[in-house]
Amino acid sequence: MTNSIETAEILLFTDGACSGNPGPGGWAAILRHVESDTEKKLCGSEKNTTNNRMEMMAAIEGLQAIKSDRPRRVCLVSDSQYVIHGLTQWVKGWIANNWRRGKKPNGPPVLNVDLWKTLYELSQQHEMSYEHVRGHTGHIENEECDRMAVQAIKDLRSEGG
Repeated sequence: MTNSIETAEILLFTDGACSGNPGPGGWAAILRHVESDTEKKLCGSEKNTTNNRMEMMAAIEGLQAIKSDRPRRVCLVSDSQYVIHGLTQWVKGWIANNWRRGKKPNGPPVLNVDLWKTLYELSQQHEMSYEHVRGHTGHIENEECDRMAVQAIKDLRSEGG
């Protein structure tokens, strides 16, 4: 973590949702370029997933949408402590332990390792900072991401998913 939300070039707001856990899930991201105040909104869904996977997919899809020829100062704003703690506290230990939990080399594998590897790789392309917000407390962008993720689930169901 090298910067704060005040110095970010790009704010990435994310949220995931699941109807049942596991069950149909949705994710959403809002990318805001701070200088121009332009936004890009993204969302998607999966038929059978978990809430944590949708939280991670929101961050992955948001980071993948940043098209740049150089690293950017990105602040990821999420209500998911799983995502934020994973990227700020746990991932270095997981990597050192060959993507296993605990201190023993034969410890249990990290859950969602496929997404963690992708998310970590994407986060290394930018100067990242992180801000945790409490979900469902009126944070404008978090509420919008939640609405978009829930709508993505509804759209999936209406398509027969």
